[in-house]
Amino acid sequence: MLFNKMLVVLEPNKTKQYALDRAVALAREQKNPQPVEITVFMSVYDIAYEMSELLSSEEDKRKMRDSIIAKRSEEIQPILAQYHDPDIQFKTLVVWNSNEADAITEAVDKEHFKLVVKYTVAKDEGLSALLFTPQDWQLLRKCPAPIMMVRNTNWQHKRRILIAVNVGDDDATHVTFNDELVQLGMTIANNLERGNVHLVSAYPPSAINVTIDMPEFQNKATEKSERQSHEENMKVLCEKFGIASDHAHVIEGFPEEVIPEVAKQIEAEMVVLGTVGRRGLAAAFLGNTAEHVISRLHCNLLTIKPSID
Repeated sequence: MLFNKMLVVLEPNKTKQYALDRAVALAREQKNPQPVEITVFMSVYDIAYEMSELLSSEEDKRKMRDSIIAKRSEEIQPILAQYHDPDIQFKTLVVWNSNEADAITEAVDKEHFKLVVKYTVAKDEGLSALLFTPQDWQLLRKCPAPIMMVRNTNWQHKRRILIAVNVGDDDATHVTFNDELVQLGMTIANNLERGNVHLVSAYPPSAINVTIDMPEFQNKATEKSERQSHEENMKVLCEKFGIASDHAHVIEGFPEEVIPEVAKQIEAEMVVLGTVGRRGLAAAFLGNTAEHVISRLHCNLLTIKPSID
């Protein structure tokens, strides 16, 4: 997979555009034989204008909005001028919408972008986990395209990518989604000349409560079987994609604890994580596990939803 059509969310009134830096670098490094299209996106809205024009005609409202959109579009051009590249086609998309996440999702649905790149912050860069705004969470829940959440970290770093997979069973849905996650992670790794790919999967911890209530209950055999099943399935996945066995981490524990801990241990530059809930009622949430994992990460993030949800 090559990301030949990306949507980059600009940070208003910011000199440094980390998301655009990352998207341009990705476009250059993936060596696409065809020009890459990068659309820089901005959602604008001013409640003061809406309130002051209550008695205006619809035509006046439209002209006012078009004027603001045109002004913002002009302001974007000097930013794009810094990234001149004959192999990248830059476009601008400025829309009038009070909800940035909804506006981005609508744009993805209409234009079929392959990747959304957005900047996010940490409460204390280098120390604390990612800090998402309510709009970030809405975007992660609603947007059907892969989303790359970028921090202002050094992208050279250790060049390690950690892909979280579920190898707990042989269910066809899980197997297919694992393949999608690994393929996407490998694309990032290979395109950026980052071959240092790691996989991680957590398996359920021991049934502590059962052991306490029933001392005679011996769960060692169950634990061994659980781990063995995960390790065998992980081995198959590694062999399928040519990933070294020492880059596969099968660890007992809860995913929200295991994944961030492994990411920290290997000094991952990015975590690739699957999320669920693309449409309808399911779009109201990511799932507790994914949300807890995301909130504890200290590095960049790439999320992907199943192609069939």
